[in-house]
Amino acid sequence: MTKRIDAKHKIDRRLGENIWGRPKSPVNRREYGPGQHGQRRKGKMSDFGTQLRAKQKVKGYYGNISEKQFRRYYHEALRLKGDSGENLIGLLERRLDAVVYRAKFVATVFAARQFINHGHVKVNGRRVNISSYQVKVGDVVEVKESSRELTVVLAASQLTERDTPDYIEVDHKKMSAKFIRIPALSDVPYPVQMEPSLVIEFYSR
Repeated sequence: MTKRIDAKHKIDRRLGENIWGRPKSPVNRREYGPGQHGQRRKGKMSDFGTQLRAKQKVKGYYGNISEKQFRRYYHEALRLKGDSGENLIGLLERRLDAVVYRAKFVATVFAARQFINHGHVKVNGRRVNISSYQVKVGDVVEVKESSRELTVVLAASQLTERDTPDYIEVDHKKMSAKFIRIPALSDVPYPVQMEPSLVIEFYSR
């Protein structure tokens, strides 16, 4: 097991939820937390604990983004007009690794990050190897032609555990995806409930 996969499973165990909806998640077998005290009955969580958990869940879902980078998304979400929680999700869904994952070019958001870093992805015909690159409405993201027959790509496009959302127009024959619009929270197909408003409250304390 690689460190990357190990970290992903640790996030699920720590949060006690299968946040990506993956069939191999250890939470499917053990719903309690890790360690010798994982099965203890948990007391009522404080407001701070609830907000922190919401933040950890969103950060973890998008590939365990660093605290420094995640805080930047928070400040940008405040700067934009409209609901800050919705803005935060919109910014995260515009990440290139999120778009590659949503388009089912790879199986996981962690794999998407590695796939991009290795130079397999183009945006509007130009190679981009930065996972946090912000995709704009109308941008076309595609798998490089020489990478389209890779086993990881072919296997991911056949996954039945999740569908591509309607704010991304995907053509798996051409291995391309067009970012149609910035989604609202209700548009994003999370397997578990995400609460970005609590994330905003956490940083606003």
